[in-house]
Amino acid sequence: MFGLITGSFEFLLHLDDYLPALVSMYGDIIYSILFCIIFCETGLVITPFLPGDSLLFIAGTIAGLGGLNIGILLVSLYAAAIIGDSVNYYIGRRIGQKIIDMNLVFIRNEHVEKTQEYFSKYGPVTIIIARFAPFIRTLAPFFAGMGKMRYPTFLFYNVTGAILWVSTFLLAGYFLIHIPVVRDNMSLVAFIIIVISLFAVGSIVIEVIRFLKPSITHKP
Repeated sequence: MFGLITGSFEFLLHLDDYLPALVSMYGDIIYSILFCIIFCETGLVITPFLPGDSLLFIAGTIAGLGGLNIGILLVSLYAAAIIGDSVNYYIGRRIGQKIIDMNLVFIRNEHVEKTQEYFSKYGPVTIIIARFAPFIRTLAPFFAGMGKMRYPTFLFYNVTGAILWVSTFLLAGYFLIHIPVVRDNMSLVAFIIIVISLFAVGSIVIEVIRFLKPSITHKP
């Protein structure tokens, strides 16, 4: 049983590696599978470990080689990313206060107030940039909802961020796969994607820490 669980977890973590084989096995059903993966990665705060950037890039390369339809991929994954973030927003909005009421040591009212202030000032930009940051893109909509960001405002930047994110990685894979030096050095390309993603993570984390530091260090 333990081996089955660890094997399943390993499979989920490296879905991008298995994608070409899954396309061969499932054909058009793969569009629904990819929709579900992107939806869960962006929509469920408990599944930030699912692949996002790399999965989109690999899907784009497969489309570039004729294995998938790029138009269907773009539309379906736009929808998955937008709906996912919206669901995550409402989860944060509905249960955020319940989490606060639990009086957890690491979540205090002053921290939540500071979070609300942060999203009021930087929220829209954060929602877009967070799309390119693994883990943070899963947490950002949850805290936006928890911080009571207005939904029309959230939705506008949610849609903008989703279109930019999905288009960037899908179309990068779609076009770059035709360049021989890229096709022959996919490991290097994957490494560059990881570096860019980590840079986005670091930028957001540093900015949030700077903004929240007065609240965190305050002794009630």
